[in-house]
Amino acid sequence: MTRRASAPGTRIARPRFPGTAGCLALVVAGVAAGCVLDDGSVLVVYTPHGRELLEHFSSGFEAAYPGVRIEWLDMGSQEVLDRLRSERANPQADVWWGAPAEIFSAGAEEGLLAPFEPSWFEAVPDDRRDPEARWVGTYLTPEVIAYNSVAVPREEVPMEWDDVLDPRWRGQVLIREPLASGTMRAIFASLIYRESNGTGDPAAGYDWLLRLDAQTREYVLNPTLLYQKLARQEGLITLWAMPDIEMLIATTDYPIDYVIPSGGTPVVVDGIALVAGAPNPEPARAFIEYVGSQAALLDAARRFFRIPARSDMDPAEFPVWLGEALPRIEAMEVDAGMLRARTPEWMRYWDSNIRMRGEASGYE
Repeated sequence: MTRRASAPGTRIARPRFPGTAGCLALVVAGVAAGCVLDDGSVLVVYTPHGRELLEHFSSGFEAAYPGVRIEWLDMGSQEVLDRLRSERANPQADVWWGAPAEIFSAGAEEGLLAPFEPSWFEAVPDDRRDPEARWVGTYLTPEVIAYNSVAVPREEVPMEWDDVLDPRWRGQVLIREPLASGTMRAIFASLIYRESNGTGDPAAGYDWLLRLDAQTREYVLNPTLLYQKLARQEGLITLWAMPDIEMLIATTDYPIDYVIPSGGTPVVVDGIALVAGAPNPEPARAFIEYVGSQAALLDAARRFFRIPARSDMDPAEFPVWLGEALPRIEAMEVDAGMLRARTPEWMRYWDSNIRMRGEASGYE
């Protein structure tokens, strides 16, 4: 299957999603060697990653550790943080897998995460991990502009973030519910920072988001509904994570494609962490070792279009799509510390003063 997913004229070959038969026991053979876990352990993972990825890696880990069974709860990144807060006195989860670095950092500062340095910790650059090892990056996630490829001619696709504000798209933008979504919080915070010219003054960014709200048809409760509505032309444009759109293209017949904004895009560091007070810390540490191994990261790149956060990977082993995509991804420059500190404040303001107010603001 071949579809375009960047600038006009660029094509990337995407094979159909391979079956999960033949689990990843060999992937973690090195991790499993010499490590025996108690039979009957139930490892609970809180994660926003999709069902296909979760089932695949759960099967591989359970094959390497027959005494362990994984239970995962799939929810938005911010929802994971809120749930860990509510369970602080009696933790139920062992591993938190998947969220932007800023949300992990908030959990770390609140004492919700326990330090743990997997064997591959030093292979992750400093800006992609917590200095106290309370979380570490696994994947890099560029954000993109996705669209219905049947309803929107390629030459009319918005190629930059500001193009989404064109009057042509009034009432045609779908947005995943931002308060629950780490992806949308990262996009909103990065655009506020961009509009401030690096000062952190959010006024111009709030104005940008008010104009986006005027374009927005609906704030959608979860990614699955977002994809379905976009495919049914209940909206024509959305802002979302590149790997998830790549997976849609590879595994469904949805008429959805995307562009990578050439002027710069947020590139989220997506991480993993051991939950403080985890009921099953030994299998939790083994699972973290497994997810960040080179073999597992390559498997995630080939099957699920994930970009490894480690810097010691051999590019010659990357799948074709990744080798073609990396040169075209220009990371938007942001102050990660400022975003970590200010995003909660900015999102509260958005919720109280911008949501559903764009049309009444008079923007045309």
